[in-house]
Amino acid sequence: MAFRPLHDRVLVRRTEAEEKTAGGIIIPDTAKEKPQEGEVVSVGTGARNDQGVVTPLEVKAGDRILFGKWSGTEVKVDGEDLIIMKESDILGIVG
Repeated sequence: MAFRPLHDRVLVRRTEAEEKTAGGIIIPDTAKEKPQEGEVVSVGTGARNDQGVVTPLEVKAGDRILFGKWSGTEVKVDGEDLIIMKESDILGIVG
């Protein structure tokens, strides 16, 4: 991929939503909520503080993360729907 986010931004690929509920009911596409879990595709170099020192990000490419429902900006890169968000929008790393 020829895209790298800047500073404290992260490029995320959303995981696919579940097709069935725990009880076996199939959920139609119109009723599915967008998942709040994804995989980090690429990360920026880090945020700069007031002295100009770069603080590296805690997440790295390949991490599975949880993020807020309305976090980030949806973009299309190389025909794939991805999300760009700040590291502060990430709630945690899964596993």
